[in-house]
Amino acid sequence: QIMSLQLTIPEEVERALQLPDAAKESTLLRELALTLYERGILSFGKARTLSGLSKWAFDDLLTERDIVRHYDETSLNEDVAYGQS
Repeated sequence: QIMSLQLTIPEEVERALQLPDAAKESTLLRELALTLYERGILSFGKARTLSGLSKWAFDDLLTERDIVRHYDETSLNEDVAYGQS
C-alpha cells in the first residue's frame, strides 16, 4: 500500500538543484531517507524503502556518508523478517 504525500518545493529551489530533471525525485527521496535515518526518525528498513535502494546499496551509502548504523530491536526484527523472506 502506498500513501501519497506531496511536498511543495519552491520553483526557484527546484531550478537551483544541480541535477538532471530525471534524477531530482530519486535524489531527493534518497537524501530525505538518509537524513531521517541519521536523526533516528526512520528505521533502517523504512529509510531504505523510502530511498528506493537495495538493503546493501543503502548500507554502502551510509558507510560512504559516515552515517552510523543504528541497530536496535526494531532493526533486528526487520533483518530477521527480511532473512526469512
